[in-house]
Amino acid sequence: MGNRRRFMHSMLACAVAFSAAASFATAAHAAGEPLRVAIDATFAPMEFVENGKRTGFDVDLIEALARTMGRPVEWTDIDFKGLVPGLISRRFDVAISGIYITEERKKVVDFTVPYYHGGLVAMVKQGNTAIKTPADLNGKKVSVQVGTKSVNYLKENYPKVERVEVEKNEQMFNLVEIGRADAAVTGRPAAAYYVKARPGLRLVEPALTTEEYGIAVRRDQPELTKALNAALEKIKADGTYDQIVKKWFGAAAK
Repeated sequence: MGNRRRFMHSMLACAVAFSAAASFATAAHAAGEPLRVAIDATFAPMEFVENGKRTGFDVDLIEALARTMGRPVEWTDIDFKGLVPGLISRRFDVAISGIYITEERKKVVDFTVPYYHGGLVAMVKQGNTAIKTPADLNGKKVSVQVGTKSVNYLKENYPKVERVEVEKNEQMFNLVEIGRADAAVTGRPAAAYYVKARPGLRLVEPALTTEEYGIAVRRDQPELTKALNAALEKIKADGTYDQIVKKWFGAAAK
């Protein structure tokens, strides 16, 4: 009986040692592997293309996190509606693209801790007197981007809205500018950025919702989620995060 116990203890010790060694080897190997990131770079200032190069808050953030983790970034450009399906089908490891953390999405993908606060807001032409508050959206044509929370939010809360669904964020704003939509509903950072860049448009206050942005991660990679959270904590502690926030939003993070 004693020999059997000694044998079992020996086997358990070997298994623990093997597991630890394997975990260390995996972590060491992962440190040099590309972090495969998907993005829809059409949501300024979070992510967009300028002079042929991806830029924006989310781009700077993921690159800072990857540097902290010792991993290069391998980008995949994809429409917003394909981000979650692409994660599920293992086309990439993470997605960052102004993605709100929602209960529906949490059923199929994991999220890091929230990295920025946002919310849905309506945008109209400066001279639009028919839409003074969010309640005035009902009965109007409102443009939204396919696959975003704006679609379901309007379905559930503004059933009389005539939705005009488009593929790209900027298309929503264009429809408002040329009068083919009365309003657009999207994330506040993008709407505020666009209003600042294009005089003649305004935000409808108050905001429709308050939301939190998160980095979406495949559910079979819990260690990656932990590593991203640890890296986010580190860049917040060393001031890198505040620098990125100040660069894109003009003020340090609260």
